[in-house]
Amino acid sequence: MNDGANREAKRSARERLQVEREREKKREKRRRTLIVASAVVGVLGLAAVVGLIAANTGSDKSAGGGPVTAPSGATGKDALAIQTGKPEAKSTLTVWEDFRCPACKSFETNYRDTVHDLEAKGLLKVDYHIVTLIDGNMGGSGSLKGANAAACAQDAGKFAAYHDVLFENQPQEVDDAYGKNAKLLELAAKVDGLDTPEFRKCVEDGTHNSWVNKSFEAFHAGKFKGTPTVLLNGKDLFADQANPITPQKLKEQVEGTAKGTGGASSSPSASPSPSGKGAKGAASASPSASSPGSSPGSVKSSSTSPGMSGSSSTGSRAGSAGVAKGAADTP
Repeated sequence: MNDGANREAKRSARERLQVEREREKKREKRRRTLIVASAVVGVLGLAAVVGLIAANTGSDKSAGGGPVTAPSGATGKDALAIQTGKPEAKSTLTVWEDFRCPACKSFETNYRDTVHDLEAKGLLKVDYHIVTLIDGNMGGSGSLKGANAAACAQDAGKFAAYHDVLFENQPQEVDDAYGKNAKLLELAAKVDGLDTPEFRKCVEDGTHNSWVNKSFEAFHAGKFKGTPTVLLNGKDLFADQANPITPQKLKEQVEGTAKGTGGASSSPSASPSPSGKGAKGAASASPSASSPGSSPGSVKSSSTSPGMSGSSSTGSRAGSAGVAKGAADTP
């Protein structure tokens, strides 16, 4: 009986040991599975992070990331202005504009001939600052790509002609046609000698995108409220709505400066500073967007800067009423 009991006890002990070993094997298998699974998840997570970084890097490049490459001959602080006219001209017109901005087109349409005439006489030079306001308000990339293409035209010595072509062929504000390089290259054919392999590469590569973005940062830093912002010798042309500027008055002021009289009789009353009280005064003079009861030729524009105090997504730039009025007074 004792031998039988002992054998039974030993067999039971062996069985318990076997069961415990099987359990240990299962626990070890689960542990290894968890380790492998964790490693796979880690690798996948790292791949996702790398992919996200790569995607963001590509996005930054297309949107203007990378080194700032100013166009040939760019001037002013941080080389953010493209200047036309003769450098020795006594008067300087500073223009902040967006190639998608309808009010900018209105300004260009009504004042272009006067400005070009004064430039040709050596009385006026113009510093153009190109910004991307409408892209932010309406979506798309036409402001950025149009500005880059204009900077590429500056590299080719064709900025003034291409600048005018872009405004003359400006699409509707909601139409992001200038977001397509093919459209910008098509319009380049209207400027003699511009459509070259070098120009095409500059447009397609977005060579000056970062420079355009830096120009827009300067626009924000200057606390300007919309486009076009136009300053004559530091004074906002459209600040005084009681005495609206016209092409004829602009001509008289520039000629007066050249003669030493300064054109004081029709000088706009605004601070020469682009920020502070002068800029604030310019903003407060902004007319509201045109309505059915507005005057003929008034301009509706989505050109109020997003993210600024007191601004909205759509609105008309200060001076658009003066621009419309000036059309009838063009000499």
